[in-house]
Amino acid sequence: MKIDPHSPADLSVQIASAIRDAIVAGDLIVDERLPSEAELCAQFNVGRTTVREALKRLAAQSLIRTQRGAAGGAFVNRLSFEEAQAQQITTSTLLLSMNAVSFDTACEARFALERACAPLSAQRRSADHLAAMRAEIHRQAQPGLTDESFCASDVAFHRALVDGAGNPVLSYQLAGAVEAMQPLMNMITFTARDRALIVEMHEEIADAMERHDSPAVEEGLTRLERETRALAMKALAERAARKQRAH
Repeated sequence: MKIDPHSPADLSVQIASAIRDAIVAGDLIVDERLPSEAELCAQFNVGRTTVREALKRLAAQSLIRTQRGAAGGAFVNRLSFEEAQAQQITTSTLLLSMNAVSFDTACEARFALERACAPLSAQRRSADHLAAMRAEIHRQAQPGLTDESFCASDVAFHRALVDGAGNPVLSYQLAGAVEAMQPLMNMITFTARDRALIVEMHEEIADAMERHDSPAVEEGLTRLERETRALAMKALAERAARKQRAH
């Protein structure tokens, strides 16, 4: 593991990157103990503060864990898909907000990815996945449900559909699409949407999932996308009109 002391990049960032690269390459394996802080200081010719900052960066990415005691130290962590999903969602949310991704672009990506997952979900979904979808449909039909709770239930419904594929890699890749893009779309469309219609479409998708009917699940998602786009056009047009009147 090496760093470039003449590089303008922060030394702690370079050290963290070097250790991360060693983990990815398999030079450091799961549960292996990293060199001690003193050994890392000597190896990279830096101070203890720099090494500790690098280790903090790796711990924040769940790549290492620390243990105290005589047999303690920093160890390579086994990163789970569930832990990685949180980072994927955060990154996707930041990308959407910082790069001003349009509603159409986010909507297109989100439904294209979910439709790609639909055939596997329709065939592999468990009774628990279906029950989770039905529970969210029941929740969405409650008249006193707040807009925020409806949006959260909407996300949970689609997350259950995605997880029904039984493929953790797909669930990880789609986490950003469902849990970052869906709230963005809900924020724009919630004032204009017909909850009863959304519930009806969710019921159709769940019914198709129960029948293991892949084409019907995909068609249900396509119908939902068309409705979402129409709501967005209406909501954005009304927003533009209000701004114009204000000026």
